[in-house]
Amino acid sequence: MTATPKPLGVETTPIPGFLRIDLTVHGDNRGWFKENWQREKMVALGLPDFGPVQNNISFNDEVGVTRGIHAEPWDKFVSVATGRVFGAWVDLREGPSFGTVYTTEIDPSVAVYVPKGVGNAYQTLEPNTAYTYLVNDHWSPDAQYTFLNLADETAAVPWPIPLEQAILSDKDKAHPRLAEVTPFPAAETTGTGRRVLVTGANGQLGRELMKQLPQAGYQPTGVDLPDVDISDAAQMAAFDWSAYDVVINAAAWTNVDGAETPDGRRLSWRANATGPANLAREAGGRGLTIVHVSSEYTFDGTLEPHTEDEAPSPLGVYGQSKAGGDAAIEATERHYLVRTSWVVGDGKNFAKTMASLAERGIKPSVVADQTGRLTFTSDLAAGIIHLLSTGAEWGTYNLSGEGPVVSWADVAKRVFELRGFSADDVTPVTTEEYFAGKEGVAPRPLKSALDLSKIEATGFTPRDSMERLGQYVPTIDL
Repeated sequence: MTATPKPLGVETTPIPGFLRIDLTVHGDNRGWFKENWQREKMVALGLPDFGPVQNNISFNDEVGVTRGIHAEPWDKFVSVATGRVFGAWVDLREGPSFGTVYTTEIDPSVAVYVPKGVGNAYQTLEPNTAYTYLVNDHWSPDAQYTFLNLADETAAVPWPIPLEQAILSDKDKAHPRLAEVTPFPAAETTGTGRRVLVTGANGQLGRELMKQLPQAGYQPTGVDLPDVDISDAAQMAAFDWSAYDVVINAAAWTNVDGAETPDGRRLSWRANATGPANLAREAGGRGLTIVHVSSEYTFDGTLEPHTEDEAPSPLGVYGQSKAGGDAAIEATERHYLVRTSWVVGDGKNFAKTMASLAERGIKPSVVADQTGRLTFTSDLAAGIIHLLSTGAEWGTYNLSGEGPVVSWADVAKRVFELRGFSADDVTPVTTEEYFAGKEGVAPRPLKSALDLSKIEATGFTPRDSMERLGQYVPTIDL
């Protein structure tokens, strides 16, 4: 084959996200050569950086072999190594483009990019045709496909060889008509996927996310120990990631003092570093968006407020393990690393502890030289959903309550007042005084306030943490 070279080019089509690619084929008296897939050049021309992980080849002996119409849960880059096909694609994704058809011939000088959920079909026009395609997820028998009949009257694909004369499988002959097709779930809502996996779904933040995500139009699935262990590399490698567009990692080991023990060190690193690294490799490697929740414990507390670009400087094992997980997540392209502090949620928390002490007549000593702002899980979940829904720029965002920077003693005093007791029942002490004579205590950052200007620039306004405390404490049921 001697081919006239044409420049590499990428064209849009009537199907959103579906692209036609012209490939440069160099021919001479020996045959021809082409760069079938060239990431740097193609991405520069507008092809998504879709991260292929598997290459498949379908060899077809005869003219008229017809396969399809299959919408798969992964993106595909399709061409031929030998021969020629008539390709047909039907958008089977839910949304306004459902049912849109595009056709073209593919020879070695043509390729197409097929987004997941777009039905794919082809008919061979030459014998010995090798149809080859890259995909960005490994094939799995559990993968969910959406099918359309090759002879569907609505799509009305103009097959060059009539289907009654073509070679079809019995399975393909049995696929439903368009009116009977359940659309492939839409992968995008304002730029971000809506099928969400929440890890750590039984924790305080996880429960709040599972409540708010459906209200925002997302379809969440919650997982947690013992059923799903993100620190288990084999389990994560075998997990069916094709069912999701976004992973929100709310799983963590948060026992700060316990992390300083021999067993706690291992558990903290497994949950906070190994787990996120597995998510980065498996989910991030497949192009999923990852939201990962971090902590101000990744800093030593000497600066205030902490900005997103401050270098990690953790004091204890908990902070070190969180910093390790952060580094793994930051290596992925599509990520939101959400750093928060002083979290208050549904369950055991500082405000409940102080309310209980007040009701029992106990007058506590509370640390006054550790300062920061509270973050309520309802506000934290809302901020995460805001980043997803607005398609904010990837990267790290600080997210806590707004308002004055206060100490734990200030919070305790306010809780006592809100429960009808005197603020004077709380005695402010230094961190050194509070932990004097106690063993197994993790070092803590003294300054925890976060700079919120970056997330505020996206249009999200954090709520005043002390006002939120005033709303929350009267509702505490002891």
